Amino acid sequence: MTSVGVLQIGIFLGLVLVCAKPLGAYMARVFEGQRTFMHPVLRWVELLTYKVAGIREDVEQPWTQYTAALLSFSIFGFLLTYLLQRAQGILPFNPQHFGAGNVTPDLAFNTATSFVTNTNWQAYGGESTLSYFVQMAALTVQNFASAAAGMAIAVALVRGFAGQEKRTLGNFWVDETRATVYVLLPISVVAAFLFVSQGVIQNLSPYTDVATVEGAKQTIAQGPVASQEAIKQLGTNGGGFFSANAAHPFENPTPLSNLPSLFLIFLIPGALTYTFGKMVGDTRQGWAIFAAFSVMFLIGVFVCYQSEQAGNPLLAKMGLQTAATSGQAGGNMEGKEVRFGIANSALYATVTTDASCGAVNSMHDSYTPLGGLVPMFNIMTGEVIFGGVGAGLYGILLYCILAVFIAGLMVGRTPEYLGKKIEQKEVKMAMLAVVATAFSILVFSSLSSVVTFSAKGYWNPPGPAIANVNNNGPHGLSEILYTYVSGTGNNGSAFGGIGANTPWYNLTIGLAMWIGRFLFLIPLLAAAGSLAAKKKIPATAGTFPTDGPLFVGLLVGTVLIVGALTFFPALSLGPIVEHFLMRGGRLFSTTLPFHGIWS
Repeated sequence: MTSVGVLQIGIFLGLVLVCAKPLGAYMARVFEGQRTFMHPVLRWVELLTYKVAGIREDVEQPWTQYTAALLSFSIFGFLLTYLLQRAQGILPFNPQHFGAGNVTPDLAFNTATSFVTNTNWQAYGGESTLSYFVQMAALTVQNFASAAAGMAIAVALVRGFAGQEKRTLGNFWVDETRATVYVLLPISVVAAFLFVSQGVIQNLSPYTDVATVEGAKQTIAQGPVASQEAIKQLGTNGGGFFSANAAHPFENPTPLSNLPSLFLIFLIPGALTYTFGKMVGDTRQGWAIFAAFSVMFLIGVFVCYQSEQAGNPLLAKMGLQTAATSGQAGGNMEGKEVRFGIANSALYATVTTDASCGAVNSMHDSYTPLGGLVPMFNIMTGEVIFGGVGAGLYGILLYCILAVFIAGLMVGRTPEYLGKKIEQKEVKMAMLAVVATAFSILVFSSLSSVVTFSAKGYWNPPGPAIANVNNNGPHGLSEILYTYVSGTGNNGSAFGGIGANTPWYNLTIGLAMWIGRFLFLIPLLAAAGSLAAKKKIPATAGTFPTDGPLFVGLLVGTVLIVGALTFFPALSLGPIVEHFLMRGGRLFSTTLPFHGIWS
């Protein structure tokens, strides 16, 4: 690692820390219905939305109605996104004349599910598949809608901890509207102009055909990129306009566009911790969660950075090493853009998988085994290391429930958190959410390692599903495992090296996305409803403090241990064994069957 690289990581985290309090306080006022400096400008938009949609701002919902509203909103968004894709041939703003043939039914299902669940997994190349209208009216709209829905769920869960003897959690439609109007839209507009200033394109022009220096023909794709780029990062969506995502020079042209691209991913998740503290009446609780986020983030980013900077030890044995580190000269630059280098590539890979973003500026498939392990494990934790917009906060609150439950077992008393007794129902709901996502990841990964389907992707011998991976042995398993980790974790990034645009993968990954989003959310909303109905109890000498270093350590340990115990066997067969094989000079042939053979 270099001092410049460490400094860049420090500056990034410092910016997130500086903005956490002011933005967090602002969002607390927004969701509590208080007046802010943006109300004179945007209040009319909020009121117009309520009038058109028939929403009563003063009516609150119990957790069952809140959940029903979330599900109905998501199903409507899914159907609309699906239909727009299938009908793109007759819709405007389609200068390349893309038709329904570009989007098969299974791919449309996968993509609609992906954007509605805030996953933004892309089994297609955006510039060669979807029209400008679909990119704007379907995908960009869902970037706002799904991000706002995540924020609404997080706020509803916070109200469960903050309220006393209440049967309601707020109003989903009001929370969705306020998150969009007062938070996502204003910041996205500013970010879009910033990206344009750095060279991110924004137009509706047809693609341009040019002649290269060698005389060959090249088609330069264009489109309304900056507007999608802003909410893609801010809403921790991650779906790129181009298939190369944030490695594409039209999406992320300079180091000065790379920094705000990273900053936007952590901006709202970091600030929501302060929002949480304000709404429960104790900002120290929010800072404790921010500290836990930061500890886990720093562990991951420095493991990833060190692994990539050291590179492949086999090259060192060949004499291609530096005298100071005995590592690969220059580090592992495979799959990385020269304009970003190793430090910013490792930082981006860590940030985007800590959050449920999925944007990438380098190819995770080309990372060293331990470097690639970090992004995968980040998602396996439930993406509660800052996490997605809203998703990080409600995910870490789930682990707070588990952490105080474990602490209660150790001292022999009923666990409490923020003055609420954590009882059987809350613990059961938290465990249901954890088990459902683990089940999805492990079962679908196992099936995809053994099932067979035809060349067209249907379940029909003789072609194995694993034939769609580019590597054999443990790295091939990592490609499959990462696919379902990313889908279930609603992350959307790809390890790379896997051909996922087949009916089998489109349908199973789509199902994994639904499981990861809603079988995680519904138990949490049930727990929130139970907590809101309880009466707060005063702290006593035996109450475990949840705003100090001891709780931060317990929370970090709970997250890491639950992830490690659940997924360690799978990781042992993938990146961990690959690391030891690499150090021993044992490689897998790319032409032999999946089980491979050591050369």
